[in-house]
Amino acid sequence: MGAFNEENNIALLAIVTVDHSAAAQTTLLTVPSGFRCILDHVKIEAAGDEAETDITIGQVGALTDFIGTTQLDNLDAQYDAVKVQPIQADPPAKQKSYAAATVIQVDVTAANGNAGNTYLVFGTLEPA
Repeated sequence: MGAFNEENNIALLAIVTVDHSAAAQTTLLTVPSGFRCILDHVKIEAAGDEAETDITIGQVGALTDFIGTTQLDNLDAQYDAVKVQPIQADPPAKQKSYAAATVIQVDVTAANGNAGNTYLVFGTLEPA
């Protein structure tokens, strides 16, 4: 049996539809009881032209602790997709470990897009 390899345990944790036509918060995931969650990335599939739409992602009360303000200007048409994740740097970007019952949301801060965008949330769940 090999050593634990976190990369092989990254899983799809949630699929959520998000409206980019109105500034609002949408819950992406609530960490299950008995677990901690480390988010890896979020894939966003556009419902249409999302020009001038800005988002942040993080836990309630700190809506930028996973992804700070991110412009979705390059999502020009339905089914265009992007992957958002903390930028790797030196020193490495810190990834948060969210406790059970933590609510993780996307905050649409500049709403100029469409309803019906699909968010696929990827990460690991580990026993608390």
